[in-house]
Amino acid sequence: MKNVLVLCTGNSCRSQIAEGYLRHFAGDKATVYSAGIETHGLNPKAIQVMAEDHIDISKHTSNNVDEYLDVPFDYVITVCDNAKENCPYFPTKAVRFHYDFPDPAKATGSADEVMNEFRRVRDMIKVYSRDLVKEHLN
Repeated sequence: MKNVLVLCTGNSCRSQIAEGYLRHFAGDKATVYSAGIETHGLNPKAIQVMAEDHIDISKHTSNNVDEYLDVPFDYVITVCDNAKENCPYFPTKAVRFHYDFPDPAKATGSADEVMNEFRRVRDMIKVYSRDLVKEHLN
């Protein structure tokens, strides 16, 4: 079983969504964690858009990356440039992946426009997560 860490700035949206999809697609092939350089709490809109796709992340917690420094990760996935640039050194031979997803929490406009941005980013992360599992965890 592989250990996978998804890392972003606040561990509230992108990394939480990725954790949900990676767990879904990897099944028992990986233990998936998510963390942030900071902790901003789980974003309710992230919970909502994942529920729309039948994945429950409501029990996830917002964690700081320092909590996992002793975990021997096989893969570290950064989902924003800030996390990539500030990712701490892990004393493992973890393979690193990076994709700078837009931050849906910064979306502006009407309530519908904001939710549509959350859905757009969710769908991007879904495809990325599915492909990563297919290529590296199967």
